[in-house]
Amino acid sequence: MHDAAELHAKAVHLGKLSVRMTAASGSGHPSSALSLAHLVAHLMYERMRFDPADPWNPAADRLVLSEGHAVPVVYAAYADLGGVVGRDRASARALCESDVDTLRERDSELDGHPNPAEGFPFFDAATGSLGQGLSVAAGLALAARRDGLNRRIFCIIGDGESREGQIWEAADFVADHKLTSVCAIFNCNGQGQAADVSAQQSAERVAEKLAAYGWEVASIDGHDPDAIRAAFDKAEKSQRPFAVVARTVKGWGVEKFLSGNWHGKPLKPAGVEDAYASLDAKLKSICKHAPQAANLRPPAPPSVSKRAQRGVPASLEWPAFAEAMDAAGFATALESGRLSTRRAYGAALKTAGDLLPQVAALDGDVSNSTFSNLFQAAHPERFFECKIAEQNMISVAAGLSAAGFIPVANSFAKFLSRAYDQIEMANISRANLKLVGSHSGISLAADGPSQMALLDVAYFRSFTSLRGDDRESPLCWVFQPSDAVAAYHCTRMMIELDGMCYMRTHRPDVPLLYGADATFEPRGFNVLSSGDDIALVASGYMVHEARKAADQLAKQHVRAAIIDAYCLPLDGERMIEAIARNGGLALVVEDNYGGGFGAEVAEWAARLGRTRVASLHCQRRPKSTKSADEAVDYCGVSATHIADHALALLRTPRG
Repeated sequence: MHDAAELHAKAVHLGKLSVRMTAASGSGHPSSALSLAHLVAHLMYERMRFDPADPWNPAADRLVLSEGHAVPVVYAAYADLGGVVGRDRASARALCESDVDTLRERDSELDGHPNPAEGFPFFDAATGSLGQGLSVAAGLALAARRDGLNRRIFCIIGDGESREGQIWEAADFVADHKLTSVCAIFNCNGQGQAADVSAQQSAERVAEKLAAYGWEVASIDGHDPDAIRAAFDKAEKSQRPFAVVARTVKGWGVEKFLSGNWHGKPLKPAGVEDAYASLDAKLKSICKHAPQAANLRPPAPPSVSKRAQRGVPASLEWPAFAEAMDAAGFATALESGRLSTRRAYGAALKTAGDLLPQVAALDGDVSNSTFSNLFQAAHPERFFECKIAEQNMISVAAGLSAAGFIPVANSFAKFLSRAYDQIEMANISRANLKLVGSHSGISLAADGPSQMALLDVAYFRSFTSLRGDDRESPLCWVFQPSDAVAAYHCTRMMIELDGMCYMRTHRPDVPLLYGADATFEPRGFNVLSSGDDIALVASGYMVHEARKAADQLAKQHVRAAIIDAYCLPLDGERMIEAIARNGGLALVVEDNYGGGFGAEVAEWAARLGRTRVASLHCQRRPKSTKSADEAVDYCGVSATHIADHALALLRTPRG
């Protein structure tokens, strides 16, 4: 244990480095960093059990900086400790103090906000879009519990940030799941970006809210080392989730920062020496003697007897489709020849849990609709009910992913849209996150447009247009199976692929289109039937409408091919070849607002030529109807509408 003077000296040293790096960068948040100087000094030099030379150690305590803009003070401490940076062990190197001058440079590991995927593995998730860190901490705590690891997860949250509803979604979740290994630290410096925080975010009110949520709370002076130490000692003995509410000073120790609004404003390089002098004077005024910033080191992490192997083995053998459906209780449905993709997905998710102990499932109070309840019944210890709090659910899943699990987050596809920011942050973190949106598109019918996902394909397709770090895989895979067999295999691909995946499932039971020997692959599609005149390209529920349309066209002596495009991104060159073989003309149909599969095929056609492509998507905003047939008719994408559009295209001269 270090004396108060040593921690004061260390806080001053970290403050100097924070001022220095932001001045060199010309951007950043030194005043926020200074408000955390003592808290970070205590955590990283005295409290947290971790090895700066091995940030990947699974037993080490973790720090989630939800207040991501204050990251310079963590960079300062990590550089002072010689912490290892790098995207993997092969590229690892020790950080040194001179590296702080590279803050925010293109090739630096020190991004403007926490970003572990860019080479700073001390963090587990990208933060900076405020309000998400406590949820990530909860996911890390769930993982530690499942792995039997006695580690604590500390999460630093800004007072202005605590206005975000997700903070309180997470506070509920932590209390629900009794995650006593989570310790939240609220940095209450009283200032936001444009003005002071609301009285609702005062230190006193934040403490009252936390107590009402069932947390134990310690309110302290965040610049008093003895008070800080006493609070965290108490946290380690608590039987409830624990929060430290710390009153701090934004810009602590630098006189210039104490007047006016300095949020996100670094000093000019010429002002750095004056800031150093101000910090030195502050230290001298606190301590009777002039302590040095001693060579303090954090306590070592607990030893781990063995590390869990998280990879999906290449030799993994999945049971046959019929066997998996029978195990889930769907044998009778299979005999009828009709089964919804959501039910088949639930069976596949259960199968994935049977095969792989690292698969976990999360749901937002709709597990009996998404059919993730099949996984819950088989593997209750790896199922996490998140209730109606989708934003928290996604960030909790990101925390589980950071700890090596394969989390599958389930909800209605429409409800996932409120978590698009959290999904993007998980993607920045390179989370191996699987998302499944049930009740997608307009076939939901009776529940109406407030329950229908109509923008999701376009949103997720935007991720598929960019390549990931391996330069081969996209930032996200999108799957939309048309029948139960496809849903089973698309789930298999999601689990086996490394990285983010999104799958749409639909509500109605539909006929089986595929036999037991059907094959599915990333970027793939299947030609269900050939034709000489036009190709109808569809996915999900719309494949069934396209088949009906093909039957109608056949009565008018038009031979239409049916192509089931179940994956984005697709193999565009092969798709254009398939269209060319089937008349050179394609109509892509989808039950959403466009920007998805139709845009994908059209872009490939524009790039490669040889084909003509048109799209048909919802022609009006949907409303409640009594059946899926009524819904597709009302929105102008029924089989009859598809056939009429196909005939119109065939009559249009090619120019």
